[in-house]
Formats: sequence, structure tokens, C-alpha cells
Amino acid sequence: MGRRLADSSTRARLAAPDEGIGADELALATRNHGLPLEALRYDVTPPGLHYVLTHYDIPYVASNAPWQLKIGGRVRRRLRLDVPTLRAFAQVTTRVTLECAGNGRALLSPRPVSQPWLVEAVGTADWTGVPLKLLLAEAGVESDAVDVVFTGADHGVERGVEQDYQRALPVDVAMGCESEVLVAYEMNGAPLPPQHGYPIRLIVPGWYGMAHVKWLREITVIDQRFTGFQQAVNYRMRQDSGEAGEPVTRIVPRALLVPPGFPDFMSRSRVVRPGRVPLEGRAWSGKAPLARVEVSTDAGHSWHDAELDPDQGRRWAWRRWCFHWTATPGDYLLSARATDADGNTQPLDQPWNRGGFAVNLVQRVPVLCLEADE
Repeated sequence: MGRRLADSSTRARLAAPDEGIGADELALATRNHGLPLEALRYDVTPPGLHYVLTHYDIPYVASNAPWQLKIGGRVRRRLRLDVPTLRAFAQVTTRVTLECAGNGRALLSPRPVSQPWLVEAVGTADWTGVPLKLLLAEAGVESDAVDVVFTGADHGVERGVEQDYQRALPVDVAMGCESEVLVAYEMNGAPLPPQHGYPIRLIVPGWYGMAHVKWLREITVIDQRFTGFQQAVNYRMRQDSGEAGEPVTRIVPRALLVPPGFPDFMSRSRVVRPGRVPLEGRAWSGKAPLARVEVSTDAGHSWHDAELDPDQGRRWAWRRWCFHWTATPGDYLLSARATDADGNTQPLDQPWNRGGFAVNLVQRVPVLCLEADE
């Protein structure tokens, strides 16, 4: 009996009650990795600590291999640009926080079976490249343009659909009406590492990671809405598998706490000593500028304002916050929550969706404060 492509690809599903992480999810978790939370102390995340999510294989691109970015579709002039030509355009460096759209998925119940993120799928880097709007202006976008489609070099199959990884942005977003989208070739002042999209990738400030297409090889302007798999099937907020769902776009606010004290190896529960304990972390939002970070040391029963560092003109990067806690012996559950200028804030009880997207449940960090003589 003949085999079909769909036979090699599993359907989306929810975990059964009390079902643990399966071998398929564990295999994903060994390929992808999150930010160790103690690395929230870095203003700029070192590339090896920055979160990584790769849908298919990391394409092998030799350092001396030629690479061309094609720009076509509804443009007046088709372009083929190699990396030296891209570097000849006006250069911009922007500090941007990237977060995976599925960050927090493993905390939901029932759990969507996929990459089992907790809260660590985030990182912040200085991305250097050419503004996308300059390239589109060079090509000359036609007046009937609707979407701009970005195609990466990574190829695979998902839910029975063979595909290149592709995402699209509305033409006004691509042209920088909300934020300056970059075609980036450097991360933290060095060429992109292979896992981060070498030699070029897209950076879309304020949007979840699925929009930041890596190993970018083609940009196509189209006169209709893009209906590719990663746009119309995946990355949709649904309650039921039959719904069209709302698209996942901008990052909802989140604050994360650098775990204080020292950890137990397996549980990661923290241990501190009595007295003044500095609490710190990072907070961000892609929807509106941050307005407030609050801290709770009593499992969310009471909240106290933290001190929030100024943004220093870096709208799209996380911001440090700090709070001083006087710890006394006992068990505690620490939390932090962010609120942005539009009033969006983090929930104590997370609304559920079938894909596990845009989860920003308030983080909970168990802490044991020792007796004074221990």
C-alpha cells in the first residue's frame, strides 16, 4: 500500500488529562531551547542564551556561499540583492525583544501538544540591517499591494502540508507605519549565528517570533491576503479546531522574575536567607509602551509597585525592574506582572486557546526562606 506525505506528519491535538510530556515533545525540546532565567540580568542576551525555535531544519549555509534575496511580485522593479549589496544600504541597529508565540503553552490545561514552553522563550538582541521600507521603495511597490510575503530557506512538512516556512505582513506594517521592520544581517554586532537565521533574517519589532522569518531568501508583494499554512492555519487564536480564529500578531505584556537565591537542581525551587532580598527582572509589551510592573510575595494576594527603568529610547526592548523584599523564614510564592499604557495586563488565570498562543499568565516562583541559624 502506498504511503502519503500526511502519514509522516501528525495532526494538532490536545494532551489527555494527566498525560505527561511525550517523546515527540521531548525531541522538540532538545532541538529548541529557552533563556535560562538568570540570564534576564543581561540588557542584551548573548546569542547562545537567546531562545531558539526552529520549525524545520537549520539550513546549512557556508560562510563563503553566495546568497541572494529576491524581491518580486507587485513591484515595478524586481531585485536580486546579495549580502554585500544589502550592507551598502543605510544601516540601522535596533534593540528588540523576541518572544515565541507559544511561550507558556505547557502551563495550559488541557495542554496543546507541541513545543512545551514554560516561560523562557524570550531574548533581546541588537539587530543590525537595512530597513525593509528602503528595499521596498527601491523595488517600487504597486498601489494595489495588500500583503508582503517572506519566504525562508527552511523546508518541511506540518500537519500533512509540505512547505517552505512563509509568513506575511500587511503592506503598511512592512513599510514601517508602526515600527521599522529590518532585513537583518547582524546580531549583537556580529554576523547572525546559524540558528538565528544566517545570513539574513527579518526582524519585526513588537511582533511574536513567528513573524521574524529566518534564512530569508525571497520577498513577494501580493495584491490579496496571504493564505499560506503559517498564516491561515497555524498561529491563530482558536477555542475549537473548526474555527478560523484570530491571527496572532503583537506581543502581549509580560514580566519575568530573575529567580532569587539559589535553586534545587530538580524542582528549581529557590532558597533565600532572611533579610533584604533584591528582586529584579525584565518586562515588555509589543502592544503599547510599558506603564507599570508590580510584585507580589504572597501568591498574588497583594501587589506592590516595582521600580521600572526608563526605556532609554528603546521602545521595542525589555526594561529592567527591581523591588526590595525583606524576607522572613517561611514558604513564599513570588510573582511579577506587567501593565502597558493601553491597560493590557497579565492575568492570574489564563484564558485558554487551542494552540497555546499569546499566553502571559503571571509567573509563580516558589521560594523557601531559611531559618536564621541554617
